[in-house]
Amino acid sequence: MGPLNGLLVADFSRILAGPYATMLLADLGAQVIKVEGPGGDDTRTWMPPTRDGVSTYYLGINRNKRSIALDLKDPGDLAAARELARRADVMIQNFRPGGLARFGLDYESVAAANPAIVYASISGFGSGAGADLPGYDLMIQAISGLMSLTGDPDGPAYRAGISVFDVMAGMHANIGILAALHHRGESGRGQHVEVNLLSSALSGLVNHSSGYVAGGTVPYRMGNAHPSLFPYEPLPTADGELIVIAGNDGQFRKLCQVLGLPDLPSDPRFGRNQDRTANRAELRPLLVERLTTRTKDEWFRDLIAAGVPCAPINTIDGGVALAEELGLDPVVTVGDVPGVRNPITFSGTPARYELPPPGLDEHGEEIRKWLRS
Repeated sequence: MGPLNGLLVADFSRILAGPYATMLLADLGAQVIKVEGPGGDDTRTWMPPTRDGVSTYYLGINRNKRSIALDLKDPGDLAAARELARRADVMIQNFRPGGLARFGLDYESVAAANPAIVYASISGFGSGAGADLPGYDLMIQAISGLMSLTGDPDGPAYRAGISVFDVMAGMHANIGILAALHHRGESGRGQHVEVNLLSSALSGLVNHSSGYVAGGTVPYRMGNAHPSLFPYEPLPTADGELIVIAGNDGQFRKLCQVLGLPDLPSDPRFGRNQDRTANRAELRPLLVERLTTRTKDEWFRDLIAAGVPCAPINTIDGGVALAEELGLDPVVTVGDVPGVRNPITFSGTPARYELPPPGLDEHGEEIRKWLRS
């Protein structure tokens, strides 16, 4: 039934961070009721691509949920929304901070009727001085500094290929929710969990943000190079690029053995990682000279066999194909809608895949009847 079986989640979120979080909870057994406005979640209209006329963006983050459309300006619908919040174990929303207060659906109002509620709010910039700023992932990528790190050193800044901080904030929200549920189990009290995209971004920039706050270093764009490791980037072969990684000195020695360059590790310029990183301009052409004598597939086979991390640069179809080849079963079909499997595996309480992404208000009548009972 899933490890979160019996948990009722009132999902007042839309677009990506909140719906991604609640889909993960739903996969793990929680009963998630997706509350949408009369026009539906914005991502229903984010297309192409589509499947049977439905946005695949929406399909990718909304399985295992039931949908009810509620107009919070309508007294009857507002009463239903409040009753759902009163019954819920968890409520999650990503309105602008304070946006639900006029409907009596802010944390204080909901907790007054339901003291055990774990109420999660996701915003762009927090509920303080940044409360009025809209919270789109692209804004966060720009403001946090991520875009300053992405792209060629002499080229323009680029966004990441996905809304990385929306996804990260959704996962942070789930960590907070599960921690608050544990606390509730000990104390009987719910609480307000707040996550904002900018804080998630600064945490998620890990070594780069640490390099600044702890070391006073402002990082810069290095293309595909790594500021603290070499090699750790695509390198050319006879027929294309191959990601080549030497994460420690032992891996570098193995790399040199396979490349037929056994003397390089004893060169004082290259023996330690910090030496290789400082002297990458001298080391790179030596590696490239050997790598360009064979194809990327040939090097991939031999380097992996020797314990050297490396990888071809696939498109998404290649990534899915490899996961299938490795027995990871990456695709699950719910109803007739394929989706990506929940990434967490449990030995005793596996994830469930029962409901395809719902149509707008697909379960509205059923939910309204239940709320009146």
